[in-house]
Amino acid sequence: KSPIASFAEIIPSQILFNIRRFPILGVFNILFWAWRASFFTIFQRNPCLDQRFIVFALIFLSLTCSFSPSYGYDSLDPYANITITWDFLVENGDTYDVRVSLYNFQLFRHVELPGWKLGWSWKGEEVIWGMWGAETTQQGNCSKYVGRELPHCCEKKPEIVDLMPGAPYKLQVANCCKAGVLSSMRQEPSNYGAAFQMNVGKSSGKDVDSKMPANFTLGLPGYTCSEPFQVPPTKFSKDGGRRWMQVLETWNVTCVYSQFRSSPTPGCCVSLSSFYNSTIVPCPQCSCGCQGLKGTKCVKLGEAPSVLQLPHEHNTAEVEPLVRCSQHMCPIRVHWHVKQSYTLYWRAKITITNLNFAKNYSDWNLVVMHPNLRNITQVFSFNYSPLNQYGNINDTGMFWGIHFYNDLLLTSGERGNVQTEILLQKDSEIFTFREGWAFPRRILFNGDECVMPPPDQYPRLPNKAHRAMTAPFIVFFFLFLSLSL
Repeated sequence: KSPIASFAEIIPSQILFNIRRFPILGVFNILFWAWRASFFTIFQRNPCLDQRFIVFALIFLSLTCSFSPSYGYDSLDPYANITITWDFLVENGDTYDVRVSLYNFQLFRHVELPGWKLGWSWKGEEVIWGMWGAETTQQGNCSKYVGRELPHCCEKKPEIVDLMPGAPYKLQVANCCKAGVLSSMRQEPSNYGAAFQMNVGKSSGKDVDSKMPANFTLGLPGYTCSEPFQVPPTKFSKDGGRRWMQVLETWNVTCVYSQFRSSPTPGCCVSLSSFYNSTIVPCPQCSCGCQGLKGTKCVKLGEAPSVLQLPHEHNTAEVEPLVRCSQHMCPIRVHWHVKQSYTLYWRAKITITNLNFAKNYSDWNLVVMHPNLRNITQVFSFNYSPLNQYGNINDTGMFWGIHFYNDLLLTSGERGNVQTEILLQKDSEIFTFREGWAFPRRILFNGDECVMPPPDQYPRLPNKAHRAMTAPFIVFFFLFLSLSL
């Protein structure tokens, strides 16, 4: 057995996972893990070390080694979250009215179909008598209310879904009925929120504070929600803003996203090419899965998927990807092509290809990190907005489709791609085509990180040795002619 294989067997699985998804983070994890192992060895040989130093060192090393992007932090959007606001509106004796609002405070990650499915756990025996702007998926056992109008839901853990557009007017409230879709803050600011209202039957012997449920979930892959915490009551205006009123109580729940929790494998990859090199760098092998492994399904080139393999309930559940067979097995491939160089500008082409037969990607977006984006001049066929979250550092931008033109990325096939070209001004301080500088540092599709090829495989400039030798030869040739004359 090779030394590398033996070493890999003793490394914790979380560190190996970090190495594949985030190589730099994985290297630091290995260094800290090795340091911690060495520290334990030193402690065993020197038991008289100061205990305070030992405790401090152990806490520090444990925190650094256990750090992982699965905790939901994204440096491109450090304050990203979905906030659930629970407003107690009014007391009605045995019942009370609640307005629940969802706000997507994420710059580029949106919620697409089948939409959010909000859930929680009641602390007592509460029931939902009526609901407007949304509905529960199950009514539950309401047999003890026989003889009168049954409640809307008697479940201990209700699951609430948004109403579809065009719902009856008497069931609507403000900001409802969007099929559970929440746009991102940057892409469509007017559509990043949702709301519904309900009338809740009190649980006997419970005061107002205990009526706040617990264990909130969004029903979306990758999201984890906090426990409810009380905030200042929500205020709203009446009479044209001359009078302000407020609710009885307001509680918030914060939900954050982690790509690690969302899926065990990435969902997209990147390929590269350029005008100055004939090499086309494909997506890394097994980026999203390996063809031939047990449980892996794909459609061979030239074949069409069976009707039985395609999903039939797009609006009720997330569908499993059914991709075309490839070396990378990713449902989405992003291709970056350095197309042309001018005197003061250069041009790049971006193509997004859907290799998934089971899903259309509506309101898709693409986030790109590249140092020359601070000098972007023109974008063709896409919308664009910079994501400068750190003051003067303007190296990240967001692309998305034009409404009713290319904002829908169709399933795999002849029309299953969208593309754009971008024109960038050459920055004299940093611009170069050397060492793959013209290629992006990071690419995210719909908020998820795409697998990039290794930097040592990037297309490089042709060898300049011949050109370097030609110039001195010409100088000496003309010098020889001048001396001869």
